[in-house]
Amino acid sequence: MNTFNKNIQAYKKQLEKGDISAGYKGLMEFITDFKNQIKNENPTHTMSGQIHYGFMDITFFSFIPEVLKREKLKIVVIFNHAEFQFELWLCGQNKQIQQKYWELFRESDWDKYNIPSKIDDRHFIVEHVLAKNPNFDDPTALRDQMSNDTTKFVEDIIKVFI
Repeated sequence: MNTFNKNIQAYKKQLEKGDISAGYKGLMEFITDFKNQIKNENPTHTMSGQIHYGFMDITFFSFIPEVLKREKLKIVVIFNHAEFQFELWLCGQNKQIQQKYWELFRESDWDKYNIPSKIDDRHFIVEHVLAKNPNFDDPTALRDQMSNDTTKFVEDIIKVFI
């Protein structure tokens, strides 16, 4: 097992190569642009003020469509670094809300997206993989595809409440 110092030295060597820094910077810019696109396309959504960059495990931001606000639910856009994929999560404002709506979805016959078998160790009620191993060669097309899929996810979730 490596010591913290050995891990830091390996990290430093990788950063000196430049690829990781440039890739990470580009990824964060892509996520920022995607957040702005969601905001511009959906002016009634309440957007989180910032992107949470995490510890190179997940990077995320959230937004709340008006219909979900009264239910104390939100949509979280995740970049899962380990799985190298974008995900959408339906989340509750707190554990009680999370439990309540997880039970609602779990007990229904609704099967459009992944509902975990238990909620204890999960941060989401419903999950959808938005883009697995995304190709960033055409970032505009990727953002547009992700935006369309996000809109569909939100519409599908909202149908449960109206």
